Amino acid sequence: MRRLSERLASGETVLTAWSAIPDALTVEAVAAAGFDAVTLDMQHGGHHEDSVLRSITPILHRGRHPIVRIPVGRFDMASRALDFGAEAVIAPMINSLEDARRFAAAVAYPPRGERSWGPTFALPRSGESGWQNWLDTAKGRTLAFAMVETQEAFELLDEILAVEGIDGIFVGPSDFSLAWTEGKAIDPSLPAMMEAISRIADRTRAAGKHAAIYSVDPALVGRFRDMGFSLFAFGNEYAYIAHGAAGMIAKAKGGVGERD
Repeated sequence: MRRLSERLASGETVLTAWSAIPDALTVEAVAAAGFDAVTLDMQHGGHHEDSVLRSITPILHRGRHPIVRIPVGRFDMASRALDFGAEAVIAPMINSLEDARRFAAAVAYPPRGERSWGPTFALPRSGESGWQNWLDTAKGRTLAFAMVETQEAFELLDEILAVEGIDGIFVGPSDFSLAWTEGKAIDPSLPAMMEAISRIADRTRAAGKHAAIYSVDPALVGRFRDMGFSLFAFGNEYAYIAHGAAGMIAKAKGGVGERD
């Protein structure tokens, strides 16, 4: 299977499911749904260290890319997620250069960073062998996405992008809208901030890095793609079940109606 880093570098559009339910069996079902990747959410979702550890295996078995969003400030979990076998880590609320530098240090081995050696689960799960080969290829194996979702982060975007070890920017449009309206509204498709979101993609790509975004409305993916984003998250288990059930119920009722 091609790595996530390779697919994004080649310009592919990558769609990731969003998992909030901390259960490996549920994650297995989500991984079978057809997305390119599955993101395990530890920030607002219920995922925790044990569920992340156990959920990465079914994601890999389905040929999907495992991604983990860590809780705010839990840069130690960024290292653990990579040791568990995650291909990418998303860090929320990167609002300062210090945040960006700490995140970058947590995901890279010395001398580039401070990540401790120990791919205990990641190496056997990868199907590869040899500690030295793992070390030699570590830099291109995983990705670190810093979330931009506040005015502070937006103003520091170029400086955050310049931090070695930050591979991309992940936009959180709901929090961004909260910041953009000074706390007055949550509107992830707010027209007034779309130009700013487009600038984030432009500047991220100009820095040679990857632009990613959570799209509350899947219909916006095409618009965001035109802006320059390439990794897209949308929905969660509740949405997938609700939409799937609604379609099946409608078909069932339609069939009953035809016979009444």
